[in-house]
Amino acid sequence: MKLSLREKFIAIVDNDKLKKSDAIILLEGDGLNRCKKAADLLKNNWADKLVFSGGVDNVEYGSFKITHVFPELKKLGVNDVNILLDEKSSNTLEQAINIIDMSVRLNWKRIILVASHYHQYRAFLTFLKQLILRRINLELINAPAGDLLWFEELNWGKRFELLDSEFERIDKYTSLGHLATFKEAIEYQKWKELQV
Repeated sequence: MKLSLREKFIAIVDNDKLKKSDAIILLEGDGLNRCKKAADLLKNNWADKLVFSGGVDNVEYGSFKITHVFPELKKLGVNDVNILLDEKSSNTLEQAINIIDMSVRLNWKRIILVASHYHQYRAFLTFLKQLILRRINLELINAPAGDLLWFEELNWGKRFELLDSEFERIDKYTSLGHLATFKEAIEYQKWKELQV
């Protein structure tokens, strides 16, 4: 049986290799559940900076502003001097645009994206599309909070069920031109493997 491009993309992105980076990007969402992964990456010196990206405050949907996230990060041992903010983003596309702008401004070469395991694919494809459109050679390392429970009852749904809606959104936003294609992502991963 031959794998589809989507299946190949999932396998490659799920097995992305960590590399020392300029910043860890903690994408808002899934409550405070992504914070531990981002804090662990920072404490293990995968980058010197942590960027919290998100400006939505909707507890029922699992979205919190930095005023809720910062105490959690501090509890996990993250010092505020290590944190940069993108509080203007209200969706994944805006996060991609704003974080890539920040990366260009600060001359970053590599960033680590931290989303939840069910959101990682759409986040990665959204960021990649912006890199392609702007012809920016920035390495995106995928490092989702992979230790989260799939069947946990959350206010915003079970992650297992949210995975279906993420792939529906991937189809929708790809057709609108907001996301890179699976083929483009595979080509990008090939390019990334050649970088030192």
